[in-house]
Amino acid sequence: MTRQPQNRRLSRCALPLVMLATAAACATNPATGKREFSLMSEAQEVQIGKEMDVEVRRQMGLYEDAALQRYVEEVGMRLARASERPNLPWHFAVVDAPAVNAFALPGGYIYLTRGILPFLDNEAELAGVLGHEVGHVTARHAAQQYTQATSAGVGLTILSIFVPEARPFQGLAETAFGVLFLKHGRDDELQADKLGVEYTARSGWDPGGVAGMLNTLSRLDEASGTRKGVPNWLSTHPAPADRVQEIEPIVQQAKATVAGTPIVDEQEFLQRVDGIIYGDSPKEGIVRGNQFLHPELRLGVTFPQGWEIVNTQAQVGARKPDEDVFLILQLVPNAQGSLEQVARTSMANAGFRQVNGERGEINGLEAYIGTYQGAVQGLGNVGTVAAHILHDRRVYLLAGLAPVNAFQRTQQDFSSTMRSFRRLSASEAAEIRPNRVDLITVRGGETWQGIAERTGNVVKPATLAIMNNYDPSQPPRPGDRIKVVVEG
Repeated sequence: MTRQPQNRRLSRCALPLVMLATAAACATNPATGKREFSLMSEAQEVQIGKEMDVEVRRQMGLYEDAALQRYVEEVGMRLARASERPNLPWHFAVVDAPAVNAFALPGGYIYLTRGILPFLDNEAELAGVLGHEVGHVTARHAAQQYTQATSAGVGLTILSIFVPEARPFQGLAETAFGVLFLKHGRDDELQADKLGVEYTARSGWDPGGVAGMLNTLSRLDEASGTRKGVPNWLSTHPAPADRVQEIEPIVQQAKATVAGTPIVDEQEFLQRVDGIIYGDSPKEGIVRGNQFLHPELRLGVTFPQGWEIVNTQAQVGARKPDEDVFLILQLVPNAQGSLEQVARTSMANAGFRQVNGERGEINGLEAYIGTYQGAVQGLGNVGTVAAHILHDRRVYLLAGLAPVNAFQRTQQDFSSTMRSFRRLSASEAAEIRPNRVDLITVRGGETWQGIAERTGNVVKPATLAIMNNYDPSQPPRPGDRIKVVVEG
């Protein structure tokens, strides 16, 4: 290789270029105007976002409310047009997930979970959340994470953030019960907060909505939040409590720049979330206490009391508190041959060696139950007992996994869960309906405890307070129109 003359005044990005020997280049960060080393062009950002968008929609699904989707898209597009990258192919969507979360993919793909919407108080707070996520895109935070990880030789695989269906147990400890999305650092989060304030103010909303949503998330942090289906905001974002104080001076400065009266619009927002599903959706199955019930597939499973249950489109999992002991329920795709053949093939494909097995019945359903040994990423060598169950011409896998030193003492939990698999009757399935958000007016002298009782105790009093922008220690104001959760 021909040696090139050396320039002593190498730019900040020239040395990494030499070290990596790659086609990367310096680029100007659109949000900050600073020159930064980047391995990802804008075209690559858009392409990655487009590919990941397919996975998000497949894994989570969009919430079936066309009017709500249009509303969120309209708010998001108004913010995007006020940003430094208005010409990106922006997309805004509400995904059908119960967790309290919002996230952004490179290239302008932004999502809210339906679970976050009941915890926002008005349109300004909705704009604050969307503006924050727009800020992650305009500041190219995901692109920078990719560059930093690749530069360090970590080999970050942005396109593999979901549980791989082909190997159902692989990466269980890190993915099924861990963080599915890229986690931003404190500096990136604070920058996204500031950009969210700027974009809301430029677009006419009250920039105080950013601080308002951070206050609510801080209260959720204290109450431990909601961790169902996908990681919540609190597991993918640094704690918001101290960020509120840092953003307040910026909010006050931004308010002075808003032309006319800043938009808050509480009533419009409340009308949009009235009736939204809260918690699990029947089409993905519903967790009720320690039971998983799926009215469309007509099946039910009872997990051990006190285990954390996570319901995703790919699988249902339960984890024993403070232990790496798991139960997994999922459909076996493309099941061919006898039930024993299906069991042997599916477990072998997952990397497990069969120790023993036998045909049997579980509540009148044909089953093949076997014991297997193998290794799982993050857990090491494990033992598993797996039941392959034939129900309505589909084969389901219900398996318990534990490290070898804990396998024997978990047998009772595994066995009782497998014996609980049952067919739901048509009448049982018809009675399973989702919980929904409703609007009521606070009566004189009512407490959050009293409101929870008169609405069926579906959620805790503290949760009701947080949903309505109150500290749980504050009593509700008589005459206020508030959000509650009622049984379907």
